[in-house]
Amino acid sequence: MSDNTQPIIRLTNICKSYGDQQILKDINLELEAGKFYTLLGPSGCGKTTILRTIAGFTDATAGQVYFDGQVINELPANQRQVNTVFQDYALFPHLNVAENVGFGLKLHKIAKAEIEERVQKALALVQLADFGDREISEISGGQQQRVAIARALVMQPKVLLLDEPLSALDAKLRKDMQYELRDLQQRLGITFLFVTHDQEEALAMSDEIFVMNNGQILQGGTPVDIYDEPINHFVANFIGESNIIPGKMRKDYTVEFVGKTFECADAGMRPNEAVEIVLRPEDLDIVPADQGKLVVTVDSQLFRGNYFEIVAYDNDQNEWLVHSTNPADEGTPIGLTFDPQDIHVMRLHETEAAFDARLEQYEDD
Repeated sequence: MSDNTQPIIRLTNICKSYGDQQILKDINLELEAGKFYTLLGPSGCGKTTILRTIAGFTDATAGQVYFDGQVINELPANQRQVNTVFQDYALFPHLNVAENVGFGLKLHKIAKAEIEERVQKALALVQLADFGDREISEISGGQQQRVAIARALVMQPKVLLLDEPLSALDAKLRKDMQYELRDLQQRLGITFLFVTHDQEEALAMSDEIFVMNNGQILQGGTPVDIYDEPINHFVANFIGESNIIPGKMRKDYTVEFVGKTFECADAGMRPNEAVEIVLRPEDLDIVPADQGKLVVTVDSQLFRGNYFEIVAYDNDQNEWLVHSTNPADEGTPIGLTFDPQDIHVMRLHETEAAFDARLEQYEDD
């Protein structure tokens, strides 16, 4: 029985290397039972290696993997209470839908009647109750993805690991499956750990997101926390679109950028500390030039369906991305306004301190 007072999965100081190449660097995370978690990051950042380490397909070079409070580093994959849905689904073409779903149960020598009952329940969960006799070649990509999920769920895992299972689907079906997966997780009440490089997918589906890069977890939190309070330049750029400008924290709740001083909602930094400023495109409102906190000149715009994506430049040639329901004329100056809480101030990290030579203008102030 799972102890609700402790995480169902905990990774402590997990490292993984292949020769001289370090894939995971001191990974620490905790997963509570019954939540939808996402590992988000670019290709090659170590997301899938974490999944494989939890599943038992990859051995950690260092660190501990806990399941319900017990170390499971030495436990074989087939004895762990987790199941994995792979990116390519890994379905058997010579077996029909029901046989694919029941394959793991057959390997565990479950009675035939119980296999049939559990397979039918699993297919009903993924809305394929009448598809048991179909051949894999006779069903669509989205239906194959559901079969792969049913095959994992039929084993009654406590944790379901999903390795970019939607990547092969077209845009509309992918969005539909996002809703279905989220609904399925909530109905089952088991823990999902989902891997993706698609930030919109992560924001839409997750209770919590772990943003990764270069084998490290940079930030963990709710989608709102990650989006509104990115911890550094990489996270701000990777989660949604951002305007990132160098600045200086003059004092608590007062920040300077583009040569002007603004009220903000951040505090706790050193006086005159060099920082980065994040302003999301949707938080910038267009007003007449003489009413704007900033004045920029429109360079180009694209119609994105429910908004116009406007690219503009200020007098210092900082690029500004604006999302607006109203169009703007190319080559004309416009004003931009925003509220203090729309300004997010980020501390500089050493590797990012030189991200833009324009930062030098503040160093001698």
